[in-house]
Amino acid sequence: MLNNIYLGLKFSFSYFSILPIPFKNSDNLSHHTILGTMLFFFPLVGFVLGGITVLLLMVVGHLEWYGALFSAVVYMMLYGFLHTEAIIDVADALYASHSQKDAYAIIKEPTVGAMGVLYAVALVILKLAGVVYLFEHGFWMEFIAILMVSRLSLLLLFRVHTFRSSFATQLKNALTPPYLLGAFLLFSLLGMLLTSQFLLLLLIGLLLALAISFTLKHKLGFLNGDVLGATLEGVEILLFLGVLL
Repeated sequence: MLNNIYLGLKFSFSYFSILPIPFKNSDNLSHHTILGTMLFFFPLVGFVLGGITVLLLMVVGHLEWYGALFSAVVYMMLYGFLHTEAIIDVADALYASHSQKDAYAIIKEPTVGAMGVLYAVALVILKLAGVVYLFEHGFWMEFIAILMVSRLSLLLLFRVHTFRSSFATQLKNALTPPYLLGAFLLFSLLGMLLTSQFLLLLLIGLLLALAISFTLKHKLGFLNGDVLGATLEGVEILLFLGVLL
């Protein structure tokens, strides 16, 4: 049992970041407990990546806006642009659905369209600008808190939605109520140590995630991992804007 929890922790960082995490050939990562703890530790991935980013900012902060921009780009590199890539696929699928094409077939294609690239570039610019502005005005702990909130919001979506994806469905089934409630309790307590506004950020983040995901589901007719990734990016960008406002 403890070994499966440990493997779930490692799998979470391996899957949702580019941090080098070794595994043995004998490790069965499809085990129900491993997948459940993988999602349980997902907000911890945001906390750690945010912490690394802020530590880097402390080193290069004397470079002012360039140091903030450098740190912001490193944050996105740390999760391998995984969720940013999802924006391209979702944007292409949305435009396909407007043309009465099969949105699911488009989202699964290995190639990308021009509109997807343009949307991804636009949102990356907005995200980087938001992070830089946060860093320049000293909202370092709020930045880390938002990274945790965006990932907690995805845990809720796993319980709320059904998916047209075997892996997402497998994760949904593994995320039992104890894992979900435990994650919200543990990481809410951690978040409140970062900022007194954490619970407000969490509430807004959950509402944004629900609104974005239901809107995309209505337009596409389905949800999968790409839609979840695009939702995470949307939640982070809007929360950055909300903190600044």
